[in-house]
Amino acid sequence: MTTASASGYQSFTDEPEHVGLLRDTLKKFVTQKAPREKRREWDKAHQFPRDVFGQLAKLGICGLTIPEEHGGAGVDLVAAVAVIEELAQAGAFLAGPFIHAAFYGGANVVENGSEAQKAEMLPKLAAGEMFFAYGLSEPDVGGDLPSVTTKARMEGDEIVINGAKRWCTGADFADVIYCLVNSDPEGKKYKNLSVILVPTDTPGITLQPIEHANLRYTLSSDVYFDDVRVPASCVLGGAEKWNKGWGQLAGRTLDVEKIEITAVAFGLARAAVEEAWQYAQEREQFGRVISGHQAVRHALVDARTKLQACRHMLYHAVWLAQEGRPCSVETSMAKLFVGDTAVEIALTCQRVMGAYGLSDAYDMERNVRDILGMPIVGGSSNMQRNNIAARLGLPE
Repeated sequence: MTTASASGYQSFTDEPEHVGLLRDTLKKFVTQKAPREKRREWDKAHQFPRDVFGQLAKLGICGLTIPEEHGGAGVDLVAAVAVIEELAQAGAFLAGPFIHAAFYGGANVVENGSEAQKAEMLPKLAAGEMFFAYGLSEPDVGGDLPSVTTKARMEGDEIVINGAKRWCTGADFADVIYCLVNSDPEGKKYKNLSVILVPTDTPGITLQPIEHANLRYTLSSDVYFDDVRVPASCVLGGAEKWNKGWGQLAGRTLDVEKIEITAVAFGLARAAVEEAWQYAQEREQFGRVISGHQAVRHALVDARTKLQACRHMLYHAVWLAQEGRPCSVETSMAKLFVGDTAVEIALTCQRVMGAYGLSDAYDMERNVRDILGMPIVGGSSNMQRNNIAARLGLPE
C-alpha cells in the first residue's frame, strides 16, 4: 500500500504520520516566514535570515540527526530529508543552515565524535545554535581528497595547522570547520589523514570570499590557516583518532552526505516543477492557458515523471541508511541520477515559463542557478560513476 505525499505524489512506502505532520508544519512556516519577496532580498544580499532560522530551529528539527540522550529528537534520517525537501521550496536560505547544523555538525559528531565532543557540541547543534562548515577541498585538490596538502602536526598537547581550503561554504557564519588535514607527510596515502574540528575564532584563520552564482544563502570562501593552534582534543573522536581521518570521512558519513545534497537537488527540482505547473495554468497565449498546448503539457508531464523517479531514488536510499543497511551504491546512484536529472527538470520548467523564467519576478531563475551546481557539489557525477563501478566490482 502506498500513500500520497504532501505534494500529491505516491511514495514507494507509507510515509510515517509524524513526517507528514512535520511537512505540514514546515509548509506553513515557509509560506509565512519565507515569501517570494524575502527570498529575492536574501539572494541579493547573499545571506540567510538569522532571525527566521532561529524561529525555525525552535521547532526542534536540527535534532533529527541526534539521539535524545544528547538533546536531539532521535536519529530520523527520513524525517531530516523531508525537512530539506520542504525547506528547499524556499531555496537554500533555510535548508542550507539546517544542513550545516544537523548534517555537517550533528551527523558527523554523532558518528565519530568523542564522548567529550558529543557532550559539548550535540546539544548546541540540536538547538540550531552551532554550525559546522566543511574544510575539505583545496585550491589544487577537489575529488582526490586523500591528497590534501593542508598540514597538521602535534606539538605537545597542541595541534599546529598550516595550509588553505577552498569552497569552504558557510565559513563566514560557522562556529567550527570540519577540516581534513595531512597529519603525517611521510605516511601512506589514506593512513596519513586526520579530521580536526577547528573553531573559526581561532587566531591565524583568515577568510577570502569567493563570488558564486548559486546557493547564495551564504558565502563560499578560501580559508587560510597560518600556524593555527588548537588543543589535541579537537581531533574528531579525540587524540587517539590521529591519522585515522579517512575512515571517519569515507564510511557512513559519506553516505549521509550524499543523501543530504541529493535531497537539496530534489527539493529544488520539485520547487521548479510546482512553479512551472502553476504558471502554465495562469499564463494565456493564443486564446487559452498555455497548459492547454500539447507541447507545454508534454514538457510538464515529462518533468513530473522524472521528478517522481528522483523521489523514489532519494527516499529508497535514505530508507536504507536509516535501517542501517549497506547503501553506498544506492546513495551514489541517487546522487548521480537526481543531480543530473534535476538539471533536465529545471531547464524544461524554465523553458515553459519563457522570458519570465529568466526574471527575478519568479523563483525559477534562482532555482535553475542553484540546480546547475548539483551535479558538481557533494561529489561530482563522474565521481559517483567511479564509486558505483568500483563498488560493483567492474574491472579496470
